[in-house]
Amino acid sequence: MLCDDDVCHICADSRRDRGTVCVVESIRDVLSIEATGEYHGVYHILGGIISPIDGVAPSDLNIAGLVGRLSHPSDEFPLPSEIILALSGDVEGETTAFYLYRQLEPFGIKVSTLARGLGFGDDLEYADSLTLGRSIANRQPFHP
Repeated sequence: MLCDDDVCHICADSRRDRGTVCVVESIRDVLSIEATGEYHGVYHILGGIISPIDGVAPSDLNIAGLVGRLSHPSDEFPLPSEIILALSGDVEGETTAFYLYRQLEPFGIKVSTLARGLGFGDDLEYADSLTLGRSIANRQPFHP
């Protein structure tokens, strides 16, 4: 995040759940997630996503910072119990998520991703087959 201190105001907030780290591409993603009021953990900003066509390699992103955070937990950043990969659902986002998963797997931490599928209010007839297929595969129990 943009800040004047070593730690941003979100990570400095003692009320935040440090056991959950949400990995995002950019500061804009943090602002979008914060606007929902649904997430109360901390973040790790990658600074982009892997995109060979644009010349963005894993070494260009802040992946080493995330792995270092897990390799050397501290009071400020303890070892989390879950890492949420909140990346875009396009090819680059999925590639980045897969790469991150392979980097995080040795730590034995739960790795999750955002739900994918139909948006609220979407019509089935206008959904592409990949989105509709993911919606079916990731269906949830109905709770009235």
